[in-house]
Amino acid sequence: MNTAFVKNVDTSTWERDVLQRSHTVPVVVDFWAAWCGPCRVIGPVLEHLADDYQGAFELAKLDVDANQSLAAQFGVQGIPTVVAFRNGREIDRFTGALPEPQIRDWLKKVVPTPEDEKADAAMAVLASGDLDTAERLFREVLTVRPDHEVAEKGLAEVLVERGSYDEALALLDKLPPDPDVNRLRAAARVGSVDTGSIDELRAKVAADSGNGEAWLALGRALAADGEHEEALEALLHAVALGGDAREEARVAMLDLFELLGPANPLTTTYRRKLASALF
Repeated sequence: MNTAFVKNVDTSTWERDVLQRSHTVPVVVDFWAAWCGPCRVIGPVLEHLADDYQGAFELAKLDVDANQSLAAQFGVQGIPTVVAFRNGREIDRFTGALPEPQIRDWLKKVVPTPEDEKADAAMAVLASGDLDTAERLFREVLTVRPDHEVAEKGLAEVLVERGSYDEALALLDKLPPDPDVNRLRAAARVGSVDTGSIDELRAKVAADSGNGEAWLALGRALAADGEHEEALEALLHAVALGGDAREEARVAMLDLFELLGPANPLTTTYRRKLASALF
């Protein structure tokens, strides 16, 4: 190993040289054994790539025969197995002696690009509350990489905070669902409703308690105004009344559950009430 970016690791150095080190730079671990023919093929390729990338990632070589407990801990069932770690956790792996071009393609998911690093920096800025700087950084990333998911989600969060709900939804509708996307989409849908007519809508349902559309409109307006319990009660009325408003009211309640989170007592209570009203 004639490179500064390759090291042998074992049980005693794993925590320091793989897990802790991966908080600074991605660490790619080559699980290998001396008797393994494919390992002897892929090992020099990985070492060459570590040298070629000049510190963008580090290669850690682990002899599975000498470190069987680590191999078992990480579910290594065939060798060579190559596992990438970032921020102390596994992010991807492959098994077998892949050709160099395929390994280079795989490394694109492992080694952060400048846009990845800028998006991560923008997320840290967003967490500090600096919306202006975060928005600028996210938009810079998206100018270069229009499909950068971290930047899209980050920008959507900024837009939700600013009340630019239509633009936020346009971004979120392109993304695959996950807890963050679902939460932001729910927040954008809830927040986009005009709250100026709440008193008028209260008077309307008081005059005609069987008007499901009015209960739906009231529930949405109350949700946008942050009156979550009263909003859920109004939407539940719309569901119970049936008719054209029933499905929209159900979806509006689900948005509020997403926004409040599963641990919120209102979510628990009104999920049960919604199930009773539906079934």
